[in-house]
Amino acid sequence: MNDKDWLILKTVAEENNITKAAERLYISQPALTYRINQIEQDVKVQILERKKKGIKFTDEGKFLVQYANEMLHRLQHVQEELANMSDRTKGIIRIGVSSNYARIKLPPILQSFLEQYDRVQFSVITGWSDEIYKRLQQEDIRMAIIRGENDWHHDKILLERDAVAVISKEPILIEELPSLPRITYQTEPKLQQLIDDWWKEQYQVPPNITMEIDNIETCKKLVANGLGYAIVPSLGLSQLENIHAQTIQAKNGDNIERETWLLYKQEDIRSTVSQAFIDFLREREQA
Repeated sequence: MNDKDWLILKTVAEENNITKAAERLYISQPALTYRINQIEQDVKVQILERKKKGIKFTDEGKFLVQYANEMLHRLQHVQEELANMSDRTKGIIRIGVSSNYARIKLPPILQSFLEQYDRVQFSVITGWSDEIYKRLQQEDIRMAIIRGENDWHHDKILLERDAVAVISKEPILIEELPSLPRITYQTEPKLQQLIDDWWKEQYQVPPNITMEIDNIETCKKLVANGLGYAIVPSLGLSQLENIHAQTIQAKNGDNIERETWLLYKQEDIRSTVSQAFIDFLREREQA
């Protein structure tokens, strides 16, 4: 088996469908099926069961997929380390970033860093914080910028702390929220829980939800057109015009806030450019 076989196993496991896996790998379905059969012959075990409703990995197949993932991770890390070792001002920085933070904050950060290290390349993965955190734990990435609370017991830097706010087209009273139309959006479970806990502390009735939107940007546009209010993190609100925002507070007067963290293991940071990026973020936070 080689790295191409590892990638085949990884992709088939992720898609759980031969046709979709072949599309991702840019090969024909018969060619992919043939290669899987060759892998089975090489390892002398059946790794896939073909069923009417699709495919299913055998126990041996699941073990082989796990092995393939581990080998791909090792290969990727070796390639990055070799690139970083060859030139201390050149290298690849792999990082996972919360989607909202990546959209609003990351571009100027990367631009500023690359002005100092113009031979560095970034490999950025975005997603919900829980997804990025999981990839960090699995060592798919060496660094992660995530939002909200976490139980990371290694190195971390607090990058930002922003309040959660009620946004509306016109000023409204917090105590009147239960009677006003609310627009909700799909968000990270931890943020949703934070908002739900605040609501239950403040009110004895459920919110009057009139719209459920799939993303925060559409939600903000609907609010800007006067179709209701929403409860959102204040990250990026300064870029919005014609929207009134007021921070929500717990009954003890503390602002309801959301933190942004850089997470990493110092022992895994071996390249000069990766360390430089960590130092850059630390200095930026302290400025």
